[in-house]
Amino acid sequence: MGSGHDDGSEVTLPPRQDLWIGAITVTAIVLFVCTAGAALSLAFDAHRSDRPADRWLMIALLLNVALILFGWRRHRELSSEVAAHTRAGDRAHHLAARDPLTGVLNRRSLTEEGATLFVGARRRHKAMALMMIDIDHFKAINDRHGHATGDAVLRLAAAEITRIMPSGAVLARIGSDAFACGFLFDSGHPATVERVVERTISKFAQPFKCEGLALAISASVGIARSDNGCASFEALMRGADSALHAAKHAGRNRYAWFDQALEREEAARALLETRLRGAIARQDIVPYFEQQIDLATGGLRGFEVLARWDTPDGMVAPAVFLPVAERTGLIGDLSFSVMRQAFLAARDWDAGLTLSVNLSPCQLQDAWLAQKIIKVLTEVRFPPGRLEIEVTETALFDNLALAQSILASLKNQGVRLVLDDFGSGFASLAHLHAAAFDRVKLSRSFVTALDTTPDHAVMINAVARLGECFNLPITAVGIETAETGERLRALGYTRGQGQLYAQPASIANTRRLLAQRGLLRQPGPTIANPHRAIG
Repeated sequence: MGSGHDDGSEVTLPPRQDLWIGAITVTAIVLFVCTAGAALSLAFDAHRSDRPADRWLMIALLLNVALILFGWRRHRELSSEVAAHTRAGDRAHHLAARDPLTGVLNRRSLTEEGATLFVGARRRHKAMALMMIDIDHFKAINDRHGHATGDAVLRLAAAEITRIMPSGAVLARIGSDAFACGFLFDSGHPATVERVVERTISKFAQPFKCEGLALAISASVGIARSDNGCASFEALMRGADSALHAAKHAGRNRYAWFDQALEREEAARALLETRLRGAIARQDIVPYFEQQIDLATGGLRGFEVLARWDTPDGMVAPAVFLPVAERTGLIGDLSFSVMRQAFLAARDWDAGLTLSVNLSPCQLQDAWLAQKIIKVLTEVRFPPGRLEIEVTETALFDNLALAQSILASLKNQGVRLVLDDFGSGFASLAHLHAAAFDRVKLSRSFVTALDTTPDHAVMINAVARLGECFNLPITAVGIETAETGERLRALGYTRGQGQLYAQPASIANTRRLLAQRGLLRQPGPTIANPHRAIG
């Protein structure tokens, strides 16, 4: 299929000298036709009368024959050259239209071929479906097994998608780990499309065997159809992309159809992202502090730092802006902005009060994360021994080796480590030991259901016994009643936080609370060279 663009593969016209050779050859043929009869007749008469033939006429005849043979040979050579050039041009066009790794179309060719298919759908009174397929957690494969294995996975993925797609489909690789596939279907039978999508997701859910490994991957798919508000192929691509984001947001390893509501949601997310970037730059997202209480004495032991975004239109819930920050890669900037504000605010608090900061799983993919945190601590002169870094169980599994390295670097500088949301993931005892955690926080879901779900009560008891065996203090989150707090204290839980004690408070309100309790102190002596790098 032609692409219609200038890629330098056109056949070049013959050079001027070949045109002259062609003209001479044609002239020689005309002369031969005109003179051959006469020359042959004279030669025959001379032979019968034993007279010598006209020498010059015979030379002219032979010269005509030689010119004709030369022209015919040159014509064959020229035809061969033109054919070779045409094949080279076709190959160049093929290479320009294809992804070199997988052999399927590239993004530019998809736009051209897809637009042609889109027009053909209308002409044939059919609808066009466009699937966008994203390999989930593909970066982890590259990080763990190398780019050669990642490339092998992509080639296998392209081959599997090609086998699944119906005849006449257009398949392209449009990103590092993303493919797009368009095909026609009867608009009255969208289940045809869903069967193709379900086969694709099912295939990707099975282990991919390559490079001697059995790799567990999955795929998220977004689907758009041309007869649902998509007036062009570009609109169809935008719709499929929006549906893909919805599928990934819903938990991955699934598909979603595009509709107008999704388009409005995508526009709202884009607006929120723009506002979020500005809010981070202006430090409009600020730290709030949730009290952590000693369950044995009722004394204040520290605070968990929470991000809050208060706008003129009201408070934006963390559940709204934090996923956007993670999806857009802004979570690192947001986290460090809130950390820096919290450290500055807490420098003159009582030395026994700790700050707990949560790290996103995305942040644990940054090999320089520990150095960045220590740099902030040094610049604002906040003691590392008063900082507790919290990571969730699931964050450990994205890249366990890198996470352990980061956490070990922080611990070496005096930062304490907390395994957050324990019981909701798959952390093993080996992981508790390998990361050398200083504290474990029980998942909120177990605490809130303590009085109503017997299984959760068993889990809470088991975690308490685990803490005793490993000499790990246990924190309970989400305590709402005095009875729950007392029950947890009796089980051996050392810290608690939740609505029973206080709502998260702003910097100003937290400072007033500490002043009332006499927990503010004068800042310590100035540290020489506060910008000194710490490994």
